[in-house]
Amino acid sequence: MNYILFDGTVRNQLLPFTYTRPVADIRVGILTIREKWEHHLETTTSTVTEDYLSDKWSIVEFEENVMINASYLPTRNLVTIIKGMTAGQAIFDGEEAIAFYVKEDEEVDFNTYEIIEYTFDDIFRIEHTWDIFSKNGRAIEEDFALLTQERTSEPIPETTVAFYPERIFIEEGAKLPLCSLNAEAGSIYIGKDAEIMEGAMIRGPFALCEHATVKMSAKIYGPTTIGPHCKAGGEINNSVLMAYSSKGHDGFLGNSVLGEWCNIGADSNNSNLKNNYASVKLWDYESGRFKDTGLQFCGLMMGDHSKCGINTMFNTGTVIGVATNIFGSGFPRNFVPSFSWGGASGFVPHQTKKAFETARIAMARRDIELTEQDEAILNHVFEETKQYRKG
Repeated sequence: MNYILFDGTVRNQLLPFTYTRPVADIRVGILTIREKWEHHLETTTSTVTEDYLSDKWSIVEFEENVMINASYLPTRNLVTIIKGMTAGQAIFDGEEAIAFYVKEDEEVDFNTYEIIEYTFDDIFRIEHTWDIFSKNGRAIEEDFALLTQERTSEPIPETTVAFYPERIFIEEGAKLPLCSLNAEAGSIYIGKDAEIMEGAMIRGPFALCEHATVKMSAKIYGPTTIGPHCKAGGEINNSVLMAYSSKGHDGFLGNSVLGEWCNIGADSNNSNLKNNYASVKLWDYESGRFKDTGLQFCGLMMGDHSKCGINTMFNTGTVIGVATNIFGSGFPRNFVPSFSWGGASGFVPHQTKKAFETARIAMARRDIELTEQDEAILNHVFEETKQYRKG
């Protein structure tokens, strides 16, 4: 069977992260949503997404296909039902389509389908940006079970202090001398060729993905994910760094999500709790206003290719768009549009030429090229987000 992941109705609620990727390529837990589905289905997938993303993430159609809403993460029950689908069937969660069977070039009319209501109570869905960190603990545990089943961990080094070692899994090539791993509250996964430097203290649930680094004397509280090729230092609590991003120095990052190719300057801090302990409101692109998250703890959401200078301070519930550069003293406002340049004293547009120059240099350091496809995506984001910028 050919499986295709589609963005579904919550794509705009997951901006700014879905400006530069399909919903399926959001990382939560150890794996991206796509990687989770491909592990469970034991096959590759393709994507239905926004037109401007489709050159990079294209659809592959066979004569018969099953479409899967990428905002739903795989569970045992859901995977079983999807694998057993036949022509003319669709799975619904209330009014939301989770999956449906479709033939190539066939018009979809759910009035003609046999509707299967999903009645299990194990629904796992990412609907809002803050779900990425707030549901990260469950995602780490489910990915940990998936990736380590019937496998044996590399040995824990004698110089590493490990509590509850049966809940710690280390992949080949990982280095972790003279650090502390405490898996009492949740599993700890150390990816291939990852490194935890001396003096770092880790509490699970925690995932350090392949080729990622935790710097010396870092303090990391779970549930936290440090994505592939990321660098993590200072103090981090319940946060997700998707890939190729750096928060390598002292400073606090809590209840936050960083996209790819982000950089947090030394001694930068974000607030994750309001002084009056009230529920945090976060900018919502779907409604065009601030939305109550229902969370007491909520920090920073930063889109791909955004950076901040040293000693930057972020207010509780701050949303930073794509390719934005923040610097200077004081608190920038808690919604900064994509392609902005400045700080608390004000912003001007960050022109694409300058943004591309920075991206090329940053990516070349990891031997990765900013492609014409990447530039086309970023140019589209620049045009689409003009409404939020002044000047």
